[in-house]
Amino acid sequence: MKANYKGNILFTADGNSLLSPVGNRVSVFDLVNNKSFTFAFENRKNIAAIALSPDSNVLVSVDQDGRALLVNFRRGVVLHHFNFKKPVKDIKFSPDGKYIAVAVTHNSHVQVWKTPNHLVREFAPFTLHRTYTGHHDEVLSIQWSPDSKCFITTSRDMTARLFTLDPVEGFRPKTFAGHKDAVLGAYFSADGTSIYTVSRDGAVFTWKAKESDMDSDDDEPVPSTSSGTGLGNRIANTRWGVHKRNYFNQANTKVVCTTFHPASNLLVVGFSTGVFGLWEMPAFSNIHTLSISQEKISSVAINPSGEWLAFGAKKLGQLLVWEWQSESYVLKQQGHFYDMNTLSYAPDGQTIATGGDDGKVKVWSTHSGFCFVTFTEHSAPISSVAFAKNGSVLFSASLDGTVRAYDLIRYRNFRTFTSPSPVQFSCLAVDPSGEVVAAGSTDSYEVFLWSVQTGKLLDVLSGHEGPVSALAFSPSGANQLASGSWDKTVRLWNVFGRSRAVEPLTVTSDVLALAFRPDGNELAASTLDGQITFFDVPESKQTNVIDGRKDVSGGRKADDRVSAANSSSGKAYNSLAYTADGRCLIAGGNSKYVVIYDVREGEGVMVKKFQISENLSLDGTEEFLDSRKVNEAGINTDLIDTRGDESDLEDRMDVSLPGASRGAGDMSIRRYRQEARTKCVRFSPTGRAWAAASTEGLLIYSLDDSVTFDPFDLSIDLTPQSVLEVLASREYLKALVMAFRLNEKPLIQRVFEAIPSGDIRLVARQLPFIYVPLLLRFVAEHLENTPHLEFDLVWLNTLLMSHGRVLKDRSGEHASVFRVLQKALSESEQSISKLCDDNSSALSYYIDQSKKSQDTDVEMVIA
Repeated sequence: MKANYKGNILFTADGNSLLSPVGNRVSVFDLVNNKSFTFAFENRKNIAAIALSPDSNVLVSVDQDGRALLVNFRRGVVLHHFNFKKPVKDIKFSPDGKYIAVAVTHNSHVQVWKTPNHLVREFAPFTLHRTYTGHHDEVLSIQWSPDSKCFITTSRDMTARLFTLDPVEGFRPKTFAGHKDAVLGAYFSADGTSIYTVSRDGAVFTWKAKESDMDSDDDEPVPSTSSGTGLGNRIANTRWGVHKRNYFNQANTKVVCTTFHPASNLLVVGFSTGVFGLWEMPAFSNIHTLSISQEKISSVAINPSGEWLAFGAKKLGQLLVWEWQSESYVLKQQGHFYDMNTLSYAPDGQTIATGGDDGKVKVWSTHSGFCFVTFTEHSAPISSVAFAKNGSVLFSASLDGTVRAYDLIRYRNFRTFTSPSPVQFSCLAVDPSGEVVAAGSTDSYEVFLWSVQTGKLLDVLSGHEGPVSALAFSPSGANQLASGSWDKTVRLWNVFGRSRAVEPLTVTSDVLALAFRPDGNELAASTLDGQITFFDVPESKQTNVIDGRKDVSGGRKADDRVSAANSSSGKAYNSLAYTADGRCLIAGGNSKYVVIYDVREGEGVMVKKFQISENLSLDGTEEFLDSRKVNEAGINTDLIDTRGDESDLEDRMDVSLPGASRGAGDMSIRRYRQEARTKCVRFSPTGRAWAAASTEGLLIYSLDDSVTFDPFDLSIDLTPQSVLEVLASREYLKALVMAFRLNEKPLIQRVFEAIPSGDIRLVARQLPFIYVPLLLRFVAEHLENTPHLEFDLVWLNTLLMSHGRVLKDRSGEHASVFRVLQKALSESEQSISKLCDDNSSALSYYIDQSKKSQDTDVEMVIA
């Protein structure tokens, strides 16, 4: 799941889903079911253009260098890698899906390739059909005719050109000239009798057949538009001329992007001021104009039915879907403007809160992938966010000197905590009871404690001799607060006891992050020298050290003078988090890697290493620099700032004031490339996923993927067919155990739903305990997307009644299962209660209406 939108956007053929490039990945937003997901494949660099075949089988994504991936869209599998050798400005499938037209920049050519077969693995699937030349500057867009026989291209040379796919006798490519600025788009009307061209200065020209052609056409039979060849030849053989010139007349603005819907003759135009307009052609009547962003709209799309308009504003990372007839938003999403600094999971694992450099706190749904509320009260970057234990209160600490508490039921900021003298808060911790919140400062080296109920300052803990970098309350409720500081100490404060005892623990370097094990008996501290030190909390002694310098050391940045192996930057963990059962520790830092360690019984063995991004547009993803990128002057070409060469004046201008912006948003600093790094990592309370706040946005890695095949106890005679045979013979317990051993989700679901409700009690009692947690987890996931509510609840009730004692004894081991269960049940309860409330409101309304009508009938009878 990612945050920021970049690149061009497009709808699927059914019009229900929207595709958007996000960095070097592609995200899909299902607008009907209100869900989103990101494909696992990655391009080498940020994606510049994407195209989807009309049958929605083949997706082509092209990065900034012209390297393309051919993807099976339905499965998300990369079929082929291809290099167009030059950056690609636009790429379009023909309406019949047989060809792909590609506008290659720097040589003003258009190439047409045959569409590869998505079912057959070929050695060289891309076959060049023809290359078309004629433009004198780079080609900006391509539009196919409805019958796929010809296409029209627009260019920066202020013309549009019409080409035929195959040679037509006597045809010379037609040139549409007369515009005074770059032509951004050219479109065919549905019947092929008109062509509309839109230029950047706001002019729309309507082209039709010249008068002499129209007169001669009266004598000759007009080709039928129903036959494909007739329409294509008619478009190619027409002598086109300007029929009408129209102008948008928007003051001090340029057209940035356009699209056209032939069936309803709607022209959609996005302007550089963040305004979009809707015009009906050929009358050029303005239906609609609306301002939707402070920045320019960089991409626009319209769905096949013509009802929904999608807009993308690249600079702010905005993605909007607007239903123009009802004038309402279908989707409105925006990521953090700068870096995402911190994140926190809600106790039920359903929501994630993030804080960014833009001073906003956003709350995301893990189920749908959408941000559903944004809090903008802070005026400086957010340093930390945390949920209270009950999950309905969210706390955030900021560099503006405030800690704020938000009510997640009414979505309002109900408390603001401040210190006696203004300080910047760098970390935050919430007491397990949710009654006390603590924040550490970078200026006064103190820890402040407030009461959530009254908002009053309870205590100020002083003793550190450097900025406080991390805080953590003991989760076991032992009234202990751990604080880590740059003074190379970790302090354990007994905050609520009378003795006010403080236990200082010394480490080898500056403390960057702290994490308590869920049972509260172990504390992990990450230090600047790359070590993770473990302390036994009751004994206050060090138990283990992991040297993570080699594990976390990332790639080489473009301006590094030393190799990645010898570089000292980024070789430390900024964030630590334990899994729900306390067996593993996840750690992330200023590098491209996130590492998971097994920390049972003081082992400290690295279990897995994740690379958060393969994106070469980011700094620090390469282990070795490419010597081919060094020019004659000995300068790496990646370090040369090319923003002064942008085509739009507003992109070239540097409007920042010295010191006014910070971080990635400061346009005045020379190095403009963002670095691949992880600011914060957190494990889901359900234990099935973990999240990272990174340069690429909010990334969630999950185990819940139905495609994976992970057999549990496999034998040679155990096949899906044998499971179905056993199920057909009504041996339900055996079939269920066999399905769990194969561990294929669709098969388990089929067996599970085939068990009669009368046999549930018997099967649940006889089920071996090793399968009980697996079945509980499956039922919880099944509950989220099934209408069989009572069936699932009977299963849960029977399983908990039959195996409750053993589950209680091993509650720590199966804590993640219980959390998944709690999440599913609370979701069901919320949906049912909402439905009941809606129904009861509707019924009471109907009863009142019926009483009212009866009263009026009685009055009429009396009268």
